[in-house]
Amino acid sequence: MSGLSWRRLWALCRKESYQIVRDPSSVLIAFILPVLLLFIFGFGVSLDASRMRIGIVNEDANAESQAFAEALYGSPYIDAVHGHSRREMIEWLRAGKVRGVVVLAPDFARRLAAGNATAPVSLLTDGAEPNTANFVAAYVQGAWLVWQNERARATGGAVATPIELTPRYWFNPSTVSRNYLVPGSIAVIMTIIGALLTSLVVAREWERGTMEALLSTPVTKAELLLSKILPYYLLGVVSMLICLAVTVWVLGVPFHGSLAVLLAVTSLFLGSALGLGLLISTLTRNQFNAAQAALNAAFLPATMLSGFAFEIASMPAPVRAVTYLIPARYFVSALQTLFQAGQIWPVLWRQMAFLLVSALFWLGLTALKTSRRLD
Repeated sequence: MSGLSWRRLWALCRKESYQIVRDPSSVLIAFILPVLLLFIFGFGVSLDASRMRIGIVNEDANAESQAFAEALYGSPYIDAVHGHSRREMIEWLRAGKVRGVVVLAPDFARRLAAGNATAPVSLLTDGAEPNTANFVAAYVQGAWLVWQNERARATGGAVATPIELTPRYWFNPSTVSRNYLVPGSIAVIMTIIGALLTSLVVAREWERGTMEALLSTPVTKAELLLSKILPYYLLGVVSMLICLAVTVWVLGVPFHGSLAVLLAVTSLFLGSALGLGLLISTLTRNQFNAAQAALNAAFLPATMLSGFAFEIASMPAPVRAVTYLIPARYFVSALQTLFQAGQIWPVLWRQMAFLLVSALFWLGLTALKTSRRLD
């Protein structure tokens, strides 16, 4: 068998590039789908709850209860709705028209006048959405503490919270979840491009019968693998540049890192994704089976177990142990670091080291399983 021929490799890469350009699905997945996903995650998915719709039922109709109700109406975090009865607001809560209901009991003012700091205030929230329920409880509690302080100052009493905290938010001063979600979503996009597209490459050759023609030529195994990897690697790099441009200039997510470091991290991750996709394609030899295997082996773990959407620390211990084997976990962490904090090398070195090991493992395993024989 002859050695590596750059002339043959260049010809094979050109052939593969022509196939990519002529295949509408490849163009769609590489250039259109990333932009659509970025818009979905940037504008359609949000973990922020800046203004919650809450119903208020004042059963006391006293000056004190009315003052607290006014504090709720004036809160910038609460879209308050007046309710005529508790039954009416409970029906609204069931129908999803409000996220919570604040009920001021008939003895609200009497309890306050008696010096009872725990005046009867009931808060009903929809526990089917725990995150939203926690936001509602926090906003109402905050409004209660602010009103207590104002009341104490007006009456000359003791202030409930004499210390005022001024928080400083590092890395994401605006505390907008988009700045956290969008960089993580890029990891999922790169997984789709790297694993899903390449999982169809060799399988397509077997289904169309062109693999037999390739094996009858002097093409070596190294040339065959490189011709499948290099075009899709360049495709992934171009897609990353498109994602970066859309993320920064359209979605407004700041990027504090270096473009060179970003491309280096992307290259290491693409090594893992391309190796896994080619391995699946080599073993299955069927495009449908290869696509299903790529979705289960690459896309779902990247979405569910990478920490992009779900906090890894809150997962059960066995699941957390599995996440250490997912390359997307380290790629998500590296992307979020580069976008929000910049080049924090103690963090980036660890992520890049694992991605390098993962890339060598999957590419090596693919080379081991690839054969120039038809059986």
